[in-house]
Amino acid sequence: MHPAQIFHETDQAVLLERARGGGLALVIGVGAQGPLVAHAPVLLDDPRRLRFHLGASNPLSSALATGSQALVVLTGDDAYVSPDWYETPDQVPTWNYESVEIEGPVRVLDRAEATALLDDLTQRHEAPLTPKAPWTRGKMDPAKFEALLSGITGFEMRVERLTGVTKLGQNKTPAMVRRVAAALSQRDDAGAQRIAQAMLNRSREG
Repeated sequence: MHPAQIFHETDQAVLLERARGGGLALVIGVGAQGPLVAHAPVLLDDPRRLRFHLGASNPLSSALATGSQALVVLTGDDAYVSPDWYETPDQVPTWNYESVEIEGPVRVLDRAEATALLDDLTQRHEAPLTPKAPWTRGKMDPAKFEALLSGITGFEMRVERLTGVTKLGQNKTPAMVRRVAAALSQRDDAGAQRIAQAMLNRSREG
């Protein structure tokens, strides 16, 4: 978490929406040798639970299999901010971004639950690809699917903490925010353009 309270996102509805929209996340745990981290697709389809899977041979899988705590971090849109855009002296470069952190104890899913997770993840990410017909595991040899299923470990987290950062220049004057947003909106970068719009929206709300 960013240490400055001004950037802390406290609206749980915003955090839930951000978490539901996420795809690939950092999953962090602690093993016998220290911190462990892996990238994994995550699914939050219930405010109280988050599901994900890791390679069965991943050391993080073994660490989490004991029911320990895990931390999942999703970073949304982000954009570099040049000091020149403030048009104000003595500024420094920074990075504006949106993120969410989800923490809680995890348990291992059984094979049926892991299969359901894979089906749900596939449905979630195939849906936006229309008009392409969605891929389903029905297109696979069942024996091949079962063999591949043995290579992963599915997990379910009981969500105990949901926090995040919305860093959009809240520590700058409205005029400085407008200048930065104008510069970001001109970039050939969809994420930067969304950050620009979010900055303007936040400034109006404030």
